[in-house]
Amino acid sequence: MAEFGFGKQKRLLKPVEFQHVFDKANLRASTKNFLLIAAPNKLQHARIGFILARKNVRLAVQRNRIKRITREYFRHHCGDIPPLDIIVLARKGFDRLNNDDINTGLDSAWQKLTYKMQNKRGNNA
Repeated sequence: MAEFGFGKQKRLLKPVEFQHVFDKANLRASTKNFLLIAAPNKLQHARIGFILARKNVRLAVQRNRIKRITREYFRHHCGDIPPLDIIVLARKGFDRLNNDDINTGLDSAWQKLTYKMQNKRGNNA
């Protein structure tokens, strides 16, 4: 049961960790409503962080809902995701999506990231 937890080791917490992703980001997956930026990490698991600007998602209740749904998706699929540090950036309109649309968008974006990561590994081998 612990593998489905969402402890501190699976989160980007410090500004230095976020800056590392922005500096080393060579993987991106985008939809109309959000952007995933990722950089490889040296850990055995993926980590996630959020940047949900009030300018793009006005209400705190909506920002919290988006984070809750995204964390839950990540928690269930983190075993399928390669060891990456991932930042979720919200765009305008993200708060208007229903929960199923958010999950569908995340599924598609995570598949893109995984595919791009595997192709980068294949090119380096």
